Amino acid sequence: MTRVILRGCNGRMGKMITEQLKVSDILEIVAGVDRFDDKTNTYPVFESFTACNVQADVIIDFSSPQDIEEMFAYAVTSNIGIVLCTTGLSEEQISMIGEISKKIPVLRSANMSLGINLLMQLLQAATKVLERADFDIEIVERHHNQKLDAPSGTALALADAIKEVLTDETSYCYDRSDRREKRRKNEIGISAVRGGTIVGEHEVIFAGRDEVIEFKHTAYSRAVFANGAISAARFLAGKAPGMYSMADVVL
Repeated sequence: MTRVILRGCNGRMGKMITEQLKVSDILEIVAGVDRFDDKTNTYPVFESFTACNVQADVIIDFSSPQDIEEMFAYAVTSNIGIVLCTTGLSEEQISMIGEISKKIPVLRSANMSLGINLLMQLLQAATKVLERADFDIEIVERHHNQKLDAPSGTALALADAIKEVLTDETSYCYDRSDRREKRRKNEIGISAVRGGTIVGEHEVIFAGRDEVIEFKHTAYSRAVFANGAISAARFLAGKAPGMYSMADVVL
């Protein structure tokens, strides 16, 4: 049985993962880390990793960048891997992840769903063809009105996947309201919509002369992300130090 510490256990995704693992005979949540404890969990919940004294095999992190360095230190000291699902990380924190991955296994993904990770592969294949035909690329992401970061980590991951195979230097454009000019050729537009209870929608638009090709992924339930994180935790437990991705899990 793989033992899991769940950071952010009382958040939306934390509760979803807890629910999914109630019937699992492969993974078990042995502790949670969350500043808020609603006393409904069957496992102990600690306010911080410094207070956590439970042994585990892997950490699943669905929380926020705040105080994430504390988790990094705990994981390295305890020699356990991290499934890192938190988005909105600073450049300094991303650099820290690279350093700790030399000591422990880290699986980082902006989106844990099978569909999104497959979409990245499809976008790269399309980009290689459509770049030669001068197609413009725009990304539109839509999420619920409680989401804090914009654009979403998934939108940036999709843009990064596209940029990786482009032959020309490309920049990201998040807002055109401050300039009055034609669209620049070598840019990827990224727009964020926030409203209602939208779980997550990502649309990638390739716009050419007289034709448009669109790729779209819609998540109807957070369960797709929870199940992806659970699969990632099963994969990562016991792995050698290094940086892993969902492509290692699902492809």
